[in-house]
Amino acid sequence: MATPRRFFPSSSFPLLDVLPLLVLLACKGSGPPLPLEYPEAQRADHTDDYFGTVVADPYRWMEDLEAPELAEWVDAENRISIPFLEEMPGHAGIRDRLTELWNYERFGIPFKEGDLYFFTRNDGLQDQDVLFVAESLDGEARVLIDPNGFSEDATIALAGMSVSPDGRYIAYATSDGGTDWNTWHVRDVETADDLPDAVAFTKFTGASWLPNGSGFFYSKYPVGPDGEGDGQAQVQVYFHRVGTDQAQDELVYDVEDSESRNPYASVTEDGRYLIINVQEGYNENGVYFLDLGAPNGEVVRLLDEWDALYSFIGNDGPLFYFHTNNDAPRNRVVAIDIRDSDPSAWREVIPEADETLGSASYVGGVFVARYLIDAKTLIRLVSTEGEVIRDVSLPGIGTAGGFGGHADDSETFYSFQSYTVPPTIYRYDLAAGESSVYRETQIDIDPGDYETTQVFFRSADGTRVPMFLTYKVGMEKNGENPTLLYGYGGFNISQTPSFRVDRLVWLEMGGIFAHANLRGGGEYGVEWHQAGTKTRKQNVFDDFIAAAEYLIEEGYTSTPRLAVQGGSNGGLLVGAVMTQRPELFGAALPAVGVLDMLRYHTASLNARQWSSDYGLSENEEEFRALYAYSPYHNVGEGTCYPPTLVTTAHRDDRVVPWNSFKFAAALQHGQGCDNPILMRVETRAGHGAGKPTWMRIEEIADAWAFLKWSLGF
Repeated sequence: MATPRRFFPSSSFPLLDVLPLLVLLACKGSGPPLPLEYPEAQRADHTDDYFGTVVADPYRWMEDLEAPELAEWVDAENRISIPFLEEMPGHAGIRDRLTELWNYERFGIPFKEGDLYFFTRNDGLQDQDVLFVAESLDGEARVLIDPNGFSEDATIALAGMSVSPDGRYIAYATSDGGTDWNTWHVRDVETADDLPDAVAFTKFTGASWLPNGSGFFYSKYPVGPDGEGDGQAQVQVYFHRVGTDQAQDELVYDVEDSESRNPYASVTEDGRYLIINVQEGYNENGVYFLDLGAPNGEVVRLLDEWDALYSFIGNDGPLFYFHTNNDAPRNRVVAIDIRDSDPSAWREVIPEADETLGSASYVGGVFVARYLIDAKTLIRLVSTEGEVIRDVSLPGIGTAGGFGGHADDSETFYSFQSYTVPPTIYRYDLAAGESSVYRETQIDIDPGDYETTQVFFRSADGTRVPMFLTYKVGMEKNGENPTLLYGYGGFNISQTPSFRVDRLVWLEMGGIFAHANLRGGGEYGVEWHQAGTKTRKQNVFDDFIAAAEYLIEEGYTSTPRLAVQGGSNGGLLVGAVMTQRPELFGAALPAVGVLDMLRYHTASLNARQWSSDYGLSENEEEFRALYAYSPYHNVGEGTCYPPTLVTTAHRDDRVVPWNSFKFAAALQHGQGCDNPILMRVETRAGHGAGKPTWMRIEEIADAWAFLKWSLGF
């Protein structure tokens, strides 16, 4: 593992001599002195008029991420927060325990292309997972791609991969310092040598190969006048031929009748069709196709009503299979014959059920349907005629993922995990219906020391909401247990049990981990998702507040021992509830959050896509809803906010860091008591993906030590 280190933005400004930590009050016992003197953040007299409502935006200047005064302020914030956190009692011990537990061998789910098996492995403390290739499941594996050598600080990560169907080439993407911008390369699998190919200006795209391995399709942003990818523009589908310069890539498809829809392409397994998924937001999409076997073929708009979500599963010739919520709030699978695609001719293969059909794959000539029952996994095999073959027997209550492969495979692989059981990888024999352990993780814990229960509580409007609670066996409901309440609640994303070392350390420290399944997610289908969007977004915050109140009322914890945590959309969640109910929480950890809800969409075209969940301040009704909960705009002056650690990253180009900058500055200005408001900015990281192990351990050690000190245990 690389040596842990701290980074500060380079700056020519003298800072430290004007930033003393004043010893005025030590209200938390041992530890750093309080209150803090925060670096001055200029408050400009800037206002905007939204439908007759004048809204102040004193930190608008922070949206210029290249401004030298902003670099100075961020530098000053780090020079307060980092020493403050490192001085927390127990910080070193927490970091050491994280490092100790993190040091276990782990594998990714294997997949097969051609006659070769591919999988990732980490020996424990490697900063990045290493990709291996083998000729058989039990054969000797060799290293194909080791990202740990991409950069000295291990912050250049492997961001995506796609192996050609014949197993000859692998296209792989790299991300530098956490940015979403990727560059794709091509490596010869047999020799492990790179070809000269470099495909740049991409985000959020895969690389989909032709069957013969001659090249792949991908989506690219236009190049702006500065020579960089233009994130405010739409992507276009291109074809890259192996061994050629990107400048020679062929434009395959671009959207000409919309300024906000993005196309992404994939080749069907038989190589006959190019499926073009056209995206705009998270509520509906379009699906087009191109017959690659037809000379001078034109793109056919197969699904263009924008009435539901459609996810292509696979095909049998001209018969296309889709997972969809069309006329099925909890989802179904339909077969569409492209020769007669009128909805009246569709055939329902897997009907809607009481359980939520989260996704499905087409492997070995059958569908593997992944259901959720109160956020717990159920796996069911279904024939192409819709007959239930069997359920896959799982080892307990938890999350099963994987089940990929090809239509003619006889096997598939999946992993199973829970809050205290690390992922075990299984090989599943599709004909025999039997699972066998392929890779089992060994880690220095006894899962029997902990238990997970599922509870249900009522939100403000009476809605029944589930929540998982994990804690040490023998935990007493005495109101004194330090409790970490985590949530997300957005974008149709389901929150299910998963294993994480950081949460295990929290449990070892005597904490309770509470995982709430809020509206806005996908746990109960379309209606659950829609109930937490746009003008109904307040339902998500009400659910989270109700979860906190339940934990207190039932004696699990109390306000001084209750912390809330969330990242990205979950960072918005934490920002909203702590500004609405600051007296309810003992500490708050908003990470890489969307926190200025009136201007989040101005950052990029990708950010504007989130309006399907959030709405836009450009629309009056949605503006009223956004303004009512926008964390940045609802920070009051003189209000006592709980101890708060705001975290973001300088290179986060998904949720741009000025969201966190503005929120932290507003909190520090408005704080009405001595509780610290800290902001920590990582300068060689992005939204979270690809962070090296050393950086993740440092960040978590900071957070857990901050909570231990803030909650007083």
